Amino acid sequence: MIRELCKGCGFCVEYCPRRVLELSEEFNKKGYHPPIAGNPEACVCCGLCELICPEFAIYVKPIEEEEKEGSPKRTQGSAQESEV
Repeated sequence: MIRELCKGCGFCVEYCPRRVLELSEEFNKKGYHPPIAGNPEACVCCGLCELICPEFAIYVKPIEEEEKEGSPKRTQGSAQESEV
């Protein structure tokens, strides 16, 4: 998430099929509430949030989970936030 580009429209929150995102209570410099990944473990990296964002403020970056005993590594998505 590039917080300062977000205008708080909520499209990414509303249309996320896995309900990963929620609007933050914090404000960005423009006075909007950018989304946060409230449920990042549910993200499947579908990219819908990227496609629907009119400001190109959000992106999905795959993350690898730590290996657990007896289970292989797998890739999971998470809406990422960066400080700009």
